[in-house]
Amino acid sequence: MEDQAWLNLLEKERSISIIRAPNFQMGLQMAKTAISGGMRLIEISWNTDASTELVSQLRSMFPDCTIGVGTILAPSDLKNAIAAGAQFAFMPHTDFDLIAIAKRQEIPIIPGAFTPTEIMTAWNAKASCVKVFPIPSVSYLKAVRAPLGHIPMIPTGGVTIENAKSLIQAGAIAVGIGGNLFPKIAIETGKWETIQQQIKLLLKDLQSENDLGINSCNES
Repeated sequence: MEDQAWLNLLEKERSISIIRAPNFQMGLQMAKTAISGGMRLIEISWNTDASTELVSQLRSMFPDCTIGVGTILAPSDLKNAIAAGAQFAFMPHTDFDLIAIAKRQEIPIIPGAFTPTEIMTAWNAKASCVKVFPIPSVSYLKAVRAPLGHIPMIPTGGVTIENAKSLIQAGAIAVGIGGNLFPKIAIETGKWETIQQQIKLLLKDLQSENDLGINSCNES
């Protein structure tokens, strides 16, 4: 997928569901619930149990969704993820070798960064866009986007159902949201329908920003 196609997809969908689970079946159930709620971008954290098999199965089961990976730390992680069918990759840091591998394989690569210097470093290294991680507040995103508004940013690590829309309004091209979508008590009690309904409400809220014509980034 070319970078511009990736950015177009982000602007359309506005959110990425981050799946981190202790076992394969739980990860599969979480992904199914997110997709049933309307999510079309699914990130499987590489430290999830049986992540390779989970990516492969989700690609097969849900061909209309875009399935990627996160928490990629080493070249071997990325190569194995791509072999399993990953369509995009996030990492919590900026690693030039990982960016180069992803570029050769033509999949979007999203390094993590926090400070303006780190964000610029990631972007200048030819990142597809930049993961702002962790995101401390909406005001922080506004502040860093003031001088760096040309860089498409995806805040994660601190995104909630309550602040997701505000982050889009502050200029995020999309948000990555994980634990807040899947409250521990809801998972433990099997309230998957409740989770699904929360996701539907979140997406309705985010899509309203698209209806207003908000464009989060400029082409580089």
